[in-house]
Amino acid sequence: MGQSSSFTTIMVAALLVMMFGSAYSGNFFNEFDLTWGDHRGKIFNGGNMLSLSLDRVSGSGFKSKKEYLFGRIDMQLKLVAGNSAGTVTAYYLSSQGATHDEIDFEFLGNETGKPYVLHTNVFAQGKGNREQQFYLWFDPTKNFHTYSIVWRPQHIIFLVDNLPIRVFNNAEKLGVPFPKNQPMRIYSSLWNADDWATRGGLVKTDWSKAPFTAYYRGFNAAACTVSSGCDPKFKTSISDSELQTANELNAYGRRRLRWVQKYFMIYNYCSDLKRFPRGFPPECKRSKV
Repeated sequence: MGQSSSFTTIMVAALLVMMFGSAYSGNFFNEFDLTWGDHRGKIFNGGNMLSLSLDRVSGSGFKSKKEYLFGRIDMQLKLVAGNSAGTVTAYYLSSQGATHDEIDFEFLGNETGKPYVLHTNVFAQGKGNREQQFYLWFDPTKNFHTYSIVWRPQHIIFLVDNLPIRVFNNAEKLGVPFPKNQPMRIYSSLWNADDWATRGGLVKTDWSKAPFTAYYRGFNAAACTVSSGCDPKFKTSISDSELQTANELNAYGRRRLRWVQKYFMIYNYCSDLKRFPRGFPPECKRSKV
């Protein structure tokens, strides 16, 4: 019985690695550069943890040493606790220039006891305005949670704790640009945006609570990089779009996606009639999963 149980445990673990990628966590010293904020950004615990802080003088930020072109990016974050109104913790992929591509997670702070807003957006060739916003079904300040971006030629999937919350499909056949040609770095920053972040700017940052701090760990990238090519886990499936889509968004995943969008989505540009009185953008017609 004991041997059978051990064998089952090993098989389950192997399957999880196959489904979700390597459990390896990248070292922040090796993978990222602190880019601004002086001492407000810190890498510690042997490179396994990173923190960003914001005070009245400045926020802080970091970026990846590597540029990526398709892949899965995972990062565990624990957001600013307490009264985080006015603050924004941004975690995103981006290229540079006027026609840049970008895939965004932004966490908009709130007053104590009120929920964060998770803001997502996709830019292609310099054009964004594809916002979807969500409340989270947990307190993101109590523990670390995993926020993931799956970026493939056929789609972009946003995931929280491996649950899909948003899918942005490639709709180039409809004339909609899609991020697929520009390598992107990973960026993150913690900054003051109290002119718009909380209730449209009505609630300002309470500087008596500073410094505000967000924590990072558990970075993992199964991806193609400009410097070293494709991770084998990713390269073997990049051309098999049907198989990979099935693995990443199977029937269970689609049900969870619908659950999140039904109960936790608070804004969808594809439903904003005031913003698009003459008709929604063409990709909205095929955005359902």
